[in-house]
Amino acid sequence: MSLPRSVETADVAGKRVLVRADLNVPLEEGKVADDTRIRAALTTLRYLLDRDAAEIAVCSHLGRPKTEDDRAKYAIAPVAQRLRELLPDERVRVLENTRFHPGETKNDPAFARELADGRDLYVDDAFGSAHRAHSSTEAVAHLLPAYAGLLLLEELDHLGRLLGDVERPFVLVTGGAKVDDKLGVLEHLGGRADTVLVGGKMAEQLRDANPLTFPVELPSDVVAAAAFEADAESRLTAYDAVPEGWLGLDIGPDTRERFGALIGAARTVFWNGPMGVFEWPRFADGTKAVAEAVAGVDGYTVVGGGDSVRAVQELGLADRVSWVSTGGGASLELLEGKELPGVAAIPEAA
Repeated sequence: MSLPRSVETADVAGKRVLVRADLNVPLEEGKVADDTRIRAALTTLRYLLDRDAAEIAVCSHLGRPKTEDDRAKYAIAPVAQRLRELLPDERVRVLENTRFHPGETKNDPAFARELADGRDLYVDDAFGSAHRAHSSTEAVAHLLPAYAGLLLLEELDHLGRLLGDVERPFVLVTGGAKVDDKLGVLEHLGGRADTVLVGGKMAEQLRDANPLTFPVELPSDVVAAAAFEADAESRLTAYDAVPEGWLGLDIGPDTRERFGALIGAARTVFWNGPMGVFEWPRFADGTKAVAEAVAGVDGYTVVGGGDSVRAVQELGLADRVSWVSTGGGASLELLEGKELPGVAAIPEAA
């Protein structure tokens, strides 16, 4: 896989730099609830400051604002405040939420020109948005000398390794709600894996009809619930014996042990998607078991996707994983073999 040219090859001294970062973080009561993505952006920003950039304008989207009320809800101010706390340098300022402009998601050249005006070069460090052809990720890259940020390059390097010659056994672990969302990456990457483990609602869909060209490992037992509620009546059942009207909300202990053993024997693992309704503690054990198994692998491990990343972080296991990806949809599209518009817009490395 060819890589875009790095910001490390750019002459940034005295330059006014536009940086597209991924600052799309969760907010609670008007404050940043999780600053992981803000911290991830710091490496490139510090690199530019250390090399005497005159000014850095950071832009990002935040949420999916659609109404006037959303403009207050998704204003960038709390994010900018947290970035200032982490990086108190007067040369850095954060622009307002790019999605407040109606042209952003339409890849509007006029909005791209507005972003580029008064700037000398562009650095894209927002891997999580690289699969979107938006004004701030694609169009602006054609108006200024464009370079890839350090985080973007790390994501491409680590995820790209999964598409090359990997150490085996190679195990792919996936879960979540819909097969359709991950069918492409399952077919492209799963076909290269030695074992594919599937949990969550996806497992039910694949048991009923497997559209893939290879077999997958499915749960043998589940924690079933009488309703989709955090405090619903629950019981352990065989996978094919869930009572009528009940729902499987987590994998059971036998499946946890089997999946854990297969993961533990692997030398390469990619995990994307929870094994159950991880946000409810009573149905989180399967996801926790997978997280612990991945963290214990003696080999190369990559975790991507919101719930999977949250699991390894909440359990204090992130530093035992080779790479924790900041990209959800972008990770999947890259591993599906698709071109990412935000990456393709940057000239290739020499």
